[in-house]
Amino acid sequence: MPKVVNAAARRADVADAVFRIIVTDGLARVSLREVAAEAGLVVGSVRHYFSDSAELLRHAFATANERLEDRLQERLPALDAASDAGDTEELLESSVLLLSQFLPLDGDAAAECSARIEFRLASRGNPDLQTEAERGYRATAAVVGHLIQLLRPEGELDDLVVEAERLLSLLDGLSLHALVHSRWLDAATCRAVLVNHLRDLLPATH
Repeated sequence: MPKVVNAAARRADVADAVFRIIVTDGLARVSLREVAAEAGLVVGSVRHYFSDSAELLRHAFATANERLEDRLQERLPALDAASDAGDTEELLESSVLLLSQFLPLDGDAAAECSARIEFRLASRGNPDLQTEAERGYRATAAVVGHLIQLLRPEGELDDLVVEAERLLSLLDGLSLHALVHSRWLDAATCRAVLVNHLRDLLPATH
């Protein structure tokens, strides 16, 4: 009996191969042939799931975004529970755990983070990637906006939007620095930066 191939698992494996190529050689080297070799497949197997490189890139970008979004959603209940309980320290800790999902703090997260950055930059001149870039931005911005509202429940809407963008910019900067300067910007330093920033966001009474 022929072996049954799990299509979703195979597509995920191919996306992981794309991420590994991006980490070592950048987005420019990603092609059906290179990805097939990295994934230990023949080109025909990759073509069975992706008609061309453009479709492959869209899938890999979406996969990187969706994995981040899934991790964020998993941590939202703890964040909301800490807010409902009025426990400021637990809210800060839950916030740091949530925001750490953006950062390249281990091997898999670093590969996905590197891919998200490369894809977002490439989307500026690529309409296919731009659609996913905008979707992913809206999804993560909604989570960060929710966090800001929990930290500043009495804040004005315009101020909350500005603070959400400021936090997203901080996460982008930390991610890039941690990828490029990992010898100096380790997980403990990233955490310290996040804690200091989040404490500054709390109302003065805290």
